[in-house]
Amino acid sequence: MQINIDILLAWGAAYKKVAAGEIIFHEGTESSFYYQLVSGKVRWVNINDQGKEFIQTIIEPEECFGEFPLFDDEPFAASAIADEDSVIIRLHRSSFHQLLRENPELHFEFTRLLTQRLRFKFLILKELANHNPEGSISTLLNYFKQTQKNICTKCNRLKLTRQQIADMTGLRVETVIRTMKFMQSKGDLQITKGKVYC
Repeated sequence: MQINIDILLAWGAAYKKVAAGEIIFHEGTESSFYYQLVSGKVRWVNINDQGKEFIQTIIEPEECFGEFPLFDDEPFAASAIADEDSVIIRLHRSSFHQLLRENPELHFEFTRLLTQRLRFKFLILKELANHNPEGSISTLLNYFKQTQKNICTKCNRLKLTRQQIADMTGLRVETVIRTMKFMQSKGDLQITKGKVYC
């Protein structure tokens, strides 16, 4: 989901550069802006008391993130961290709300986006409950292929590291590596020079 940048600028949005590793917002803090990624990559994560990350999703250019508080007035449900030098565009929440009031079709687009993100969470939680690493990884990879997210559309190369897959599924990275090798032996995926192809 993206809002046309010219529309955002017309409503008073501004660009902001963020460096790799920079925290854009923290889980539990209040939201003042609508955020949309222009370039770079951002991970949306929860971090436990031991500092372990659980990746909720990886944001790619033209996607919005951190939108929950704009609809329920609650704090951020996760933190957003730039994976690489990135450019975001931000629109103040009051302007964002007015933009939606005057453009109801955008509101329907956000309803669709929130539903897709919720459906993805149901999918992942169902797999986590099964305690089946191969099932969890297969479900995740199939979802990415279906949505054309985190996969190169030209060559079917997975754009995520094995650590990121582990952080998305709650598995240990060693389990992900071992399971992906097993999946390769069955012909479910290809691994060439360390790159995974679905």
